[in-house]
Amino acid sequence: MISMKPIVKIAATGAVVLAALGMIAYKYVDYIEYPWTRNGLVRAQVIQIVPRVSGQLIRVPIRNNQLVKKGDLLFEIDPRTFQDSVNGARADLDNMRDIIKSLAQQVDGMRDAVTQSESAVNAARFEMEALAADAENAKVAFERAATLVKSGFSDQREYDNRNTEYQVAVARLSGARSHVNQATADLERSRADLARAKANLGVLGEANPRLRRAEADLKLAQQNLDFTTVSAPEDGYITNLQLRAGDSAIANQPIVAVIEANSFYVEAFFRETFVGDIQIGDRAVVTLMGYPDTPLQGRVESIGWGIAQTNGSTGFQLLPSISPTFEWIRLAQRIPIVVYLDKFPDTVKLRAGTTASVLVMTGTSKDGVAVPPVSRALQ
Repeated sequence: MISMKPIVKIAATGAVVLAALGMIAYKYVDYIEYPWTRNGLVRAQVIQIVPRVSGQLIRVPIRNNQLVKKGDLLFEIDPRTFQDSVNGARADLDNMRDIIKSLAQQVDGMRDAVTQSESAVNAARFEMEALAADAENAKVAFERAATLVKSGFSDQREYDNRNTEYQVAVARLSGARSHVNQATADLERSRADLARAKANLGVLGEANPRLRRAEADLKLAQQNLDFTTVSAPEDGYITNLQLRAGDSAIANQPIVAVIEANSFYVEAFFRETFVGDIQIGDRAVVTLMGYPDTPLQGRVESIGWGIAQTNGSTGFQLLPSISPTFEWIRLAQRIPIVVYLDKFPDTVKLRAGTTASVLVMTGTSKDGVAVPPVSRALQ
């Protein structure tokens, strides 16, 4: 009689092999349907804090790896020099206001002088016109006296008197004309002085260029003073802090890094053969290496449009740099895909640069599409 033990052992072994093959086939099908990669990183927006002015640090109240809130003081630069600049600029502004006021008074005085000169010209012209009439009358009387003398109806004395009156009238008219010319010249000088005073003054009010320049200098000095206190622009974590009170800050050189607290995301690098099936909005499952038992839910936010290549880049002597390859092996390039995470438990602490595995559930980008379960083995 044949023993049943070998048959049972063969059947059990076959069942285990078939189950393993089935699991492998299932995992392969899911792997093809749900692209997966272990090449993922947690990333975040890193804000480089750059001082706008140079100076010695007098306060650094933050600590390394500290969580800071938006508006919290990060460091303070010695403000004394900048405060002096503000005081000087404010004094210059007050002085400029006094200068403009004085110039405005000069313009008013010049305007009054022009008015007086115009009145003097009008009076001189009126006087000249009156003397011109007198001279004309004296001329007529003189000519009549000359005619009468020649006719013998008048004596020489009458002729001499009329001649003297005529010469006096002509002299007075000549003096009046000189007075008009002098008054006109004074008027032109007054008008020129008024024009120069107006040009020196500029526009009245807050639009005055000198006043605006002084105000701009004060504003710039005040801004530089304000720049001596630097606050956190967003909620975030201080990282790799190297500052101490007494260090020097140099303008436009970053000295503090703040990882924005609400900017964490995952960047996964998928083979180019899988990217074609991935759509923006597809659901994703992210497993952090530090939290292998807590898969996180997310969505595909964006898919990269290009990656840098070493082949063809400029090398030695400006020649293209080409890497050797095996003709029978073609390695797929990796395309970056950004995944933003949904809500995750407080026990999970995202840290930029840590490793993550990402599985994308293709075909789930549209709203209302049921999300199929993902096997624990694929997570």
